[in-house]
Amino acid sequence: MNRLILSIILLIPAAAFAQLSGRVVNERSQGVPFASVSVKNGSAGTSTDSTGRFSITLPEKYPFTLVVTSVGYRPTEVAVKSSATNDLLVVLQALYQQDTVIITSRRRREVLQDVPIPISVVGGAQIDEAGAFNVTRIKEVVPSVQMYTSNPRNTGVNIRGIGSPFGLTNDGLDPGVGFYIDGVYIARPAVATLDFIDVEQIEVLRGPQGTLFGKNTTSGAFNITTRKPSFKPGGTFEVSYGNYGFVQAKASITGPLTKKLAGRFSFSGTQRDGTVYNERTQQYINDINNLGLKSQLLYKPSENVAITFSGDYSRQRPNGYAQVLAGVATTQRAAYRQFNAIIADLNYTPPSYNAFDRVVDHDTPWRSGNDLGGVSANADIKIGPGTLTSTTAYRFWNWDPSNDRDFTGLQALAKSQNPAKHKNWSQEFRYAGEINSKLSGVIGVFLLGQEVKITGTEESGNAQWRFSQSSTSNLWKTPGLFEGYGIYTNSSIKSLSAAVFANVDWEVLNGLHILPGIRYNYDEKDVLYNRVAAGGLQTDDPQLVALKNGVYSSQAYESSAHENNVTWQLTAAYRPNKRINVFATYSTSFKPVGVNVAGLPTVGGQPALDLAVIKPEYDKHYEVGVKTTPFDNFTFNVTFHNSDIKDYQTNVQTAELGVNRGYIANADKVNVKGVEVDANLRAGNHFSFFGALAYTDGKYVRFTNAPLPLEETGAAVSFKDVSGSRLPGISKWAGSLGGEFTTPAVFLGNVSKFFIAVDGFSRSSFSSSASPSAYLNVAGYALFNGRIGFKATQGLSAYVWARNIFNKDYHEQLLVAGGNAGHYASVLGDPRTFGATVRYSF
Repeated sequence: MNRLILSIILLIPAAAFAQLSGRVVNERSQGVPFASVSVKNGSAGTSTDSTGRFSITLPEKYPFTLVVTSVGYRPTEVAVKSSATNDLLVVLQALYQQDTVIITSRRRREVLQDVPIPISVVGGAQIDEAGAFNVTRIKEVVPSVQMYTSNPRNTGVNIRGIGSPFGLTNDGLDPGVGFYIDGVYIARPAVATLDFIDVEQIEVLRGPQGTLFGKNTTSGAFNITTRKPSFKPGGTFEVSYGNYGFVQAKASITGPLTKKLAGRFSFSGTQRDGTVYNERTQQYINDINNLGLKSQLLYKPSENVAITFSGDYSRQRPNGYAQVLAGVATTQRAAYRQFNAIIADLNYTPPSYNAFDRVVDHDTPWRSGNDLGGVSANADIKIGPGTLTSTTAYRFWNWDPSNDRDFTGLQALAKSQNPAKHKNWSQEFRYAGEINSKLSGVIGVFLLGQEVKITGTEESGNAQWRFSQSSTSNLWKTPGLFEGYGIYTNSSIKSLSAAVFANVDWEVLNGLHILPGIRYNYDEKDVLYNRVAAGGLQTDDPQLVALKNGVYSSQAYESSAHENNVTWQLTAAYRPNKRINVFATYSTSFKPVGVNVAGLPTVGGQPALDLAVIKPEYDKHYEVGVKTTPFDNFTFNVTFHNSDIKDYQTNVQTAELGVNRGYIANADKVNVKGVEVDANLRAGNHFSFFGALAYTDGKYVRFTNAPLPLEETGAAVSFKDVSGSRLPGISKWAGSLGGEFTTPAVFLGNVSKFFIAVDGFSRSSFSSSASPSAYLNVAGYALFNGRIGFKATQGLSAYVWARNIFNKDYHEQLLVAGGNAGHYASVLGDPRTFGATVRYSF
């Protein structure tokens, strides 16, 4: 009897903790990650790993039923009749189309067409095959995005034409487009110029998203996810060669380190010769020299806990980002102050006035030392019906530049550089998930601390006297008066941003969803600015001192600002059936107060301290859209949007050399509205197509104290009323279109796919000046790209690619030279590039 009791006791744990393992795959036998596996009418449950495998504890008696669900797939039930069943294979069917897009923008896995937000998705495969892909290429795929970069620091990212002031970056201004990589907020847009490493997917959300993300986003957000460590060993090795000496190598390897620890290490290196010839140094400049490293560790102590540790470092050392002389405007200054008169007196002739000759004679080296990176820890803990996430991060960015800001071979500005060191830490706690079948949402807390230190130098050369000459006095010609004379700056910004946010999706009636969201913000900034004018001829002559002070003067100020407010949004969405999703949104958002750290204009010889701090920017936004799936494998979406912005933060250029090409100020009111259309089609098993079209109309509703356009420099007034004119950087029309043909094939003995893909991007003309100028309009252009070859999920892939196939000459941006003598320069788009890529994956 005792033996029987003992046997029963020993058998109970075995029965109570029996295990069933298996794998969940899609119709193409690919593992479905993070699918839910549970016992019907029971308490046992688990989820699949990144390869689709699962193991579940089974206390229930046989037979029983497993319920398997995953976003984008039909729920599937599988009967398990006996304990002999093991290594179960479950095949899920896609709900709508073979390539249903899954996104995580709302902090949970969802089908793209189900989410009532205009979102564009760029997949990892498209990124891998495009050739030298970084964020700046997104605008060629998502036409609602505008990205401008004259160097890594001066990188602006806009969505629907708003987000950051067009032109040169001011470190005292927050970006309006959120940039997140694996949940970590990236405070500096310099990341946009570096190569992508191991990117899985890019989601571009359009419109304010402050109730979903940690940092406030007034015009949209980039949600970038990278490939994660896997407990299944794998790796990818890739090398590319192209014209202009292009060489790129990428590698990534992943696998288990222990039963509960997996790692992933990735590398990217890119080099390319320059595309602009410098006659003075007899070398090609504007080359590419990038290096990137990323490492990740995934610790999974249980099925409900995943902790990822990540570190990355990117380094850029180009001889580049030179702007090329593009033309000369006649200003309203006296004849002797016109550019052509100035260079005639200095016996100088530019090598070309045609920017597309791609030739310069710059005498100051172009240096763009760019280092950025950081570490982060992300913990996902499944609690109840949702997931608690903690994201802790530290980021740094070091900028070491040198520029020839007069754009000529003359020693006007002998030095122009604004080195900066930025560091920030951030912490976000977030709980997100489906509370029940009718209610889901996210609630979070976010903190961000930043510090920026800037040590700038701007120094005149032996030709500065003639560019700065503002009278016919011979004193301007005093030998050595300006040579070596300049300003030496030390400035800093310390800021703190905190927020609490929440967003809920409540299905009130069958198919009718109400989605309220709210956000509380607190921001504070402290700025210290101190510059000293020194150098040049040492003299006590009051007339000579006055001339020097008219070019550069010492300036110092301290200021602080803080702001707190509440913003909100409300969306109503109706889904009468699985093929139609209609939604309407009204939201408010804001950008924090800004501080000027590039020098202030002077009034009566004194700095205009009222411009040290500028007002926050407020946005009232609404949009109406419909997402449709007219038939399987075809989506067609349309959105109308309108934004009314009060105290729009804009960049103001000034002729004063002592103001580092611009300061920030407020325009009273701005309006941006437009329509967006995007579609995707998979035609049969071989063809797929995508297309997107954006119409955007952006105007200053009221801006009475705008800067003078280049051609009006020297007018009797200092400001101009540009109310009713168009905003800079916005093309009324922009679109992208592409298609791909694939068919199964054998390549070097391996099963793969043969493919041909083409895509194109076009945009209409846009203004490249804060105040519309007849000279600073960029003409519209169209670019076409293509690739052909063989690709395989495993094994060898090889293909050739070409960008800007028809070698279109185009300007990315036009910039006025320091001092507004009348000449301006171009940030040139790349000429035709082509190459070949070989990749091996296992």
